Amino acid sequence: MTYDGHVTPGDAPAIRDIGVARISKISVSDMHNSVYLVTDVATGDALLIDAANEWPAISAMIAADGGRVTHLATTHRHFDHVGALPEAAHETGAQLLAGADDADDLPVPVDRRLNDGDTLQVGDLQFDVVALRGHTPGSIALSLRGTDGTTHLFTGDSLFPGGVGATNHYDYQSFPQLIDDVEQRIFGRYDDNTWVYPGHGDDTTLAAERPHLAEWRSRGW
Repeated sequence: MTYDGHVTPGDAPAIRDIGVARISKISVSDMHNSVYLVTDVATGDALLIDAANEWPAISAMIAADGGRVTHLATTHRHFDHVGALPEAAHETGAQLLAGADDADDLPVPVDRRLNDGDTLQVGDLQFDVVALRGHTPGSIALSLRGTDGTTHLFTGDSLFPGGVGATNHYDYQSFPQLIDDVEQRIFGRYDDNTWVYPGHGDDTTLAAERPHLAEWRSRGW
C-alpha cells in the first residue's frame, strides 16, 4: 500500500521504504500519539522514536518489522510521549536518548543527551539532531536522508500540519522561541522536499507548510 502517513489507534503499522531504511508508524492512546520505528535495512539496527503509550502495540510493531531496537529517542518530556518508555527501555535494552534540557524530566535515566548539531548513528544510518526550543526547553527533531534525496524529519510536537506546537500550557513554553527555531533550524536548513513526521496525527511536507510561516508568526500560535 502507498504510505500517506495517516494512521489511527488500532491500525496496523503504516510502512514506508526509503531505500536505506524502513519507516513504520503507529498511533496510540486517545491522544493519537505517533510512534515511529526506523530500521536500517543493511544491519537491522533500529531507532524507536517516542515510546508514547501502549507498549504491547509498540512491541508488536517491532516484532512485525523484524529489526533490533538499539536506540530509543524521546522527542520531548511531556507525559503523553513517555508512557511506555520504562517498559520499552527494559524490554529492548536500547541506548536512551533525549534533548539535553529535557533529559532530567524523563521517567528513566538517559544514556546520551542530545544538542543541536549532534549526529546519531544507528547501524549505517546517520541522523542529524535539531534542537527546537519553545514547546519544551529540550525538544528535538531528528532528520535522515533517504536514497531518493528526500529528507525525513521527525519533529515531535514542534511542527505539525498547519503550525507549530502548543506554547500556552506551561510557564517554560515560548512561542517566539519556537517559531524562531522552527523557521531558522527547519525551514532554513531543509528544502521543500522534506517530509515531516509529527508527534500526533498526519504527516506533511515543508513545501506544504512554508507559505504559511508569516501567518503563524502573525497569529502568535
